[in-house]
Amino acid sequence: MQKSLDDYRKSYGKCELLEDNIPSFPLPLFTAWFEEAEEHPEIAEVNAMSLATCGIEGFPKNRIVLLKSFGEMGFSFYTNYNSEKARDIEENPRVCLSFFWPPLERQGIIKGVAMKTTEEESAAYFGSRPRGSQLGAWASNQSNVLSSREELEEQLKEIEERYQNKDVDKPPHWGGYLVTPRSFEFWQGRNNRLHDRIIYEFIEQDTWERNRLAP
Repeated sequence: MQKSLDDYRKSYGKCELLEDNIPSFPLPLFTAWFEEAEEHPEIAEVNAMSLATCGIEGFPKNRIVLLKSFGEMGFSFYTNYNSEKARDIEENPRVCLSFFWPPLERQGIIKGVAMKTTEEESAAYFGSRPRGSQLGAWASNQSNVLSSREELEEQLKEIEERYQNKDVDKPPHWGGYLVTPRSFEFWQGRNNRLHDRIIYEFIEQDTWERNRLAP
């Protein structure tokens, strides 16, 4: 039996996104939105983003990952290089990052090209992680089939014994990606589903084309 969601409706209208009050470049607008989301008491993880890849199987796939830095160089996150997402990126480095901040009625969508961060950058970030997360990076063969939860717990126990009273080294198969943006789309909810959508598309260095899209 199909479950109907016809009555799931929400009216938007808290803010507007007009050309008169937005910059010529996308990063300052993203930064302003991110900082506003950081300060909102109802947004628990402002840096949670959907990462979409499309790789070997030809099927697109989304999953939530955590943004760890952003700026003029791009947007970075970290993962196991043997994971499904990493295999997809190896096959097709074109990815999409999506942010959704419901209390602000806003979405941000970034299309770009992912490349691995340097070993030095990956090691520096790994060293800043909590010890439990460091051990977990060794214990989990991410995206591989497990026979049971107990198998995973046993792998963690072995890693804990290996690194007892020692610093945890970064696994060679673990590191970061930097996504260089090629487009930014900013979505602001408005009344009657006539939402504001502004897209910036990269032309060349320091040059972006800005347009309004129909909702």
